[in-house]
Amino acid sequence: MWTAFWKKWTIDKPALLGDWLWEVFVVQLAAFLDQLTLRRIIALIPVVILVLAYYHQIPIPPELMLVGDFLAYIDVFSVLLLLGILSRVVTILFIIKQATARVAGLASLLTTAVQRLDFRHRRARGAKSRKRLARGRRTDDDVPAAVGGFAWA
Repeated sequence: MWTAFWKKWTIDKPALLGDWLWEVFVVQLAAFLDQLTLRRIIALIPVVILVLAYYHQIPIPPELMLVGDFLAYIDVFSVLLLLGILSRVVTILFIIKQATARVAGLASLLTTAVQRLDFRHRRARGAKSRKRLARGRRTDDDVPAAVGGFAWA
């Protein structure tokens, strides 16, 4: 019985503690560092300054206390700047879309106008309004015409 008790408290329990320490200090720390971003680091700077100041009981100048506020304002300003840039990009894309639609409409109007003009087969003026000869009439222009008692050939 003493051997089992001795083995449990000298081998098994410290091994469990070692596994727990490995889980906390290696695995979970690595997972936290994988998720750590620059924004989170900047957000932690004022907290670190406050902890160090209270821990050491040293006076901190107000400028150093306002560093955290300044970093937060930079974060808000960057979000507003990105939203402004995105809204301008959307506006510019809308204007480009309208301009391309107008150019496409103008191109279609030009193609229909060119097809209507059809420079290769130009008709003579008044071709539609010209009277055609009736059937049975002579088309011979060499017939002598009689005008006022005179005959002309």
